[in-house]
Amino acid sequence: MPYARVGVVTGANKGVGNAIVRQLALQYPKSRLNSGPFLIYLTARDQTRGEEALESLRQDPQLSQAGALSSAGGLSEIKFHSLDIASSGSINAFKEFIKKEHPEGIDLLINNAGIAMQGFDTNVVKTTLRCNYYGTLEMVNTFLPLMKPLPTSRIVNVASISGALDKYSPQLVERFRAARTVADSTALMEDFTDAVIRGKEKDEGWPSAAYAVSKAGVIAMTGAVAAAEAQKDNGVVINSCCPGWVVTDMTRGKGVKTPDQGAQTPVMLAFGDDGGQTGLFWRDEKVLDW
Repeated sequence: MPYARVGVVTGANKGVGNAIVRQLALQYPKSRLNSGPFLIYLTARDQTRGEEALESLRQDPQLSQAGALSSAGGLSEIKFHSLDIASSGSINAFKEFIKKEHPEGIDLLINNAGIAMQGFDTNVVKTTLRCNYYGTLEMVNTFLPLMKPLPTSRIVNVASISGALDKYSPQLVERFRAARTVADSTALMEDFTDAVIRGKEKDEGWPSAAYAVSKAGVIAMTGAVAAAEAQKDNGVVINSCCPGWVVTDMTRGKGVKTPDQGAQTPVMLAFGDDGGQTGLFWRDEKVLDW
């Protein structure tokens, strides 16, 4: 079946990622991107959970009532593919699959996958950064060449307001805000890791919070990639966003938003309702002063 649009959502077997897939399917018919059938890849590292999530969406009452899926005459089709963004091998295997199945490229990439571990030590920091920062960066670098040209292609990196810079030393705040290249944002992540290994992160102005620092890195990296893309004739628009404080397993049941509410800003950015702005950090469908 030929598809007019192809999108990928990482970490989509539950929580915000799963809701993003739902909302993409529900909102696509009225979006500015609607030009025909839309294929959405729901990806997750655990195949069993991913396939269960896919089946749940196929039976979802709201999707059924809206007639959103192709099985009911709608425009959207959802497929599962395994993907672990903490594994270069998994990322490359998925890239080769996409190149084979969709040689014309894809339209949307929403990097939602991430982890939040209990405790704080060197292992927690390295594991968290490997997934949240380095995995997201590798996804961006790997799939940028596979993105269709503007004006419709979009990359959205799901970050967090926990990545705000109010808990850093003035020197580190300046470094984050002055980051102009991916090398700059990566150097910050390396320096944080080194400080934790030496037990000096607080002395050197870092918060003792692996998840928060990883998301600050994602925001800085997104801005750096966007700046580089903006210099190209057909550079991809890429933004980061915070879904808000959503009730999910990651927040251990706490929060003020439902997953569907948390999905609204990522979906808005994916559908290109960003005014062409790139490299920014968004929350509640508005640009946030990071």
